[in-house]
Order: sequence, then structure tokens, then C-alpha cells
Amino acid sequence: QVQLVESGGGLVQPGGSLRLSCVATGPNVRFYFMGWYRQAPGKERELVATISSGGSTNYADSVKGRFTISRDNADNTVYLQMNSLKPEDTAVYYCNCRGPIAYWGKGTLVTVSS
Repeated sequence: QVQLVESGGGLVQPGGSLRLSCVATGPNVRFYFMGWYRQAPGKERELVATISSGGSTNYADSVKGRFTISRDNADNTVYLQMNSLKPEDTAVYYCNCRGPIAYWGKGTLVTVSS
């Protein structure tokens, strides 16, 4: 059983930065794809970024060049560095682990507003 706990969300002004963290506990987490998804009010959940166990990354077009996903396999932690934040980045951000099944965290709210 994998458990995911996100942190780092909050209120930030447009143009600002935040770093989200996701601590994963459970067997073999370091071998699994990890990712960040987000869900804005009234919208479906969407992919933000993913990272393989070897560090290969993939990003949604809307965040390319602004967000960076990384992981520390020693600590089973995945990060999402978010720069140049825009109001449209406002959403609940969820950590995802692609193990034998898909695991999800409870989410952390990011609000970008002046």
C-alpha cells in the first residue's frame, strides 16, 4: 500500500513561485512513475507533469518552461517547482503514483491571486 502526502500549497501573487512536495511511503515507490495533476474549480483533473524512476520528465504544454518536476529516490519525495505562476494555475494539486494501481494524495490547494 502506497500513501502520498502533499505539502507546499498556498496563496501566491501572479508571477510568484511555490514548491510542492509529495512524500511517498510504501514498498518499491522508487521504481514507479510519479506525477502531479491538478483540478481547477468546475474542471476535470489534468496532468501537470510526470517523472520516471530514472528521471525522465513530461510536462503539459501549459506549464512547460515554468514548472519543474524532480524526485529524490533516497527520500521517496517528488517535488514540483512552480515559477511565473498565473491565475489560471489556481487549482488543487494532487500527487500521483503509478504502482500496481494508481495511488493519489489528498491534494494541496494553490491559489494565484493578487
